[in-house]
Amino acid sequence: MKETFTIGGLPALTLAEEYGLPLYVYDAGIIRRQFERMYRAFEVPDLRINYATKALSNISILRYLNHLGSCLDAVSIGEVQLGIQAGFSKDRIMYTPNMVSLDEIRQVMEMGISMNIDNIEMLEALGHEYPGLEIGIRVNPHVMAGGNQKISVGHIDSKFGISFHQMPLVRRLTDHLGIRIKGVHMHTGSDILDVGVFLQAAEILLNVAKEFPDLDYIDFGSGFKVKYKPEDYETDIEEFGKELGKRFRKFCKEYGKELTLVFEPGKFIVSESGYFLVRTNLIKQTTSTVFAGVNSGFQHLGRPMMYGSHHEIENVSHPEGKPRLYTVVGYICETDTFAYNRKIPEIQVGDVLCMRNAGAYCFTMASHYNSRLLPAEVMVLDGKSYLIRERDEFADLLTHQVDPKLPL
Repeated sequence: MKETFTIGGLPALTLAEEYGLPLYVYDAGIIRRQFERMYRAFEVPDLRINYATKALSNISILRYLNHLGSCLDAVSIGEVQLGIQAGFSKDRIMYTPNMVSLDEIRQVMEMGISMNIDNIEMLEALGHEYPGLEIGIRVNPHVMAGGNQKISVGHIDSKFGISFHQMPLVRRLTDHLGIRIKGVHMHTGSDILDVGVFLQAAEILLNVAKEFPDLDYIDFGSGFKVKYKPEDYETDIEEFGKELGKRFRKFCKEYGKELTLVFEPGKFIVSESGYFLVRTNLIKQTTSTVFAGVNSGFQHLGRPMMYGSHHEIENVSHPEGKPRLYTVVGYICETDTFAYNRKIPEIQVGDVLCMRNAGAYCFTMASHYNSRLLPAEVMVLDGKSYLIRERDEFADLLTHQVDPKLPL
């Protein structure tokens, strides 16, 4: 009997026929499962989950997370504005920028949004401009963590954060300018598997926290690894929650105040919820390789080319076919390879393929490269599908382009 590939209980082929290809589909049930799983993992008096907007910023996804009780992590004024548009109250948005202008920070400050600042120069400038400033700081713990150098952001040469060795300077500055540090923050990187490495960085941040007597929160960032293959490992969030929760409760007792424990998960919440459906354009046999060319490329899903990431690929149209080795590639005028020599049930021209783990850092990093149109996005909630982004049309390529009537 032919197996039916479903997303949130709906046949993927039906979704492909209804909405067209290529197509991003998100299963809201998985988002809920991951959010609730994380919330249960930490036994602390006050836990705050700030969903990392950059992972998947469609406003319908943000509204759903707001409904679940999530708060928001924003790294740009645009993400702040998206959060407000999605219904998040300003006190439930945290802005943690990097290398942005003072003008942007002023705009967010005037909006009444809390923020974490990650460099001393900006902290000093704000202290002079805003008497009685209350703000958080992002600390660099000098810990190399993460599944790829490009997504490891807490090491000594990272552009992110204030070195924990510079805390005496921060203290002198804040004392002199009357700045209240109300929170300390770190983020070591993404795809962290070793709980021990994370706990090592956590100890560094807790030691920094002792330097500031009037904190409200400690923010440990995120970066938890999810499964990319059936046999893959993932961060044991339950073990981590048990260990860090115990350590955090002990710290609060020693500190003399119950603080809020904050995390900023993005990939952990939405990665597994995403499915990217494409159609096979061509099967091409070379001397040593069988290529399956699809109607997409790295302009739609760039993680395999940018980070070497693995996305499971399934033949939705013929899941019962005899497995063969395929190199799955896109139609972009670059080397845009989704998978090398991957064992997939025999693919024919016209078959629908599905790339899993397409919820995080996929559509949000998409572009119009090669003048290709952006795909539609669909959300499956309680057994029903909802269009949450229309497919691009040619006119979208010309949006904001202006004809200045050049004297040609």
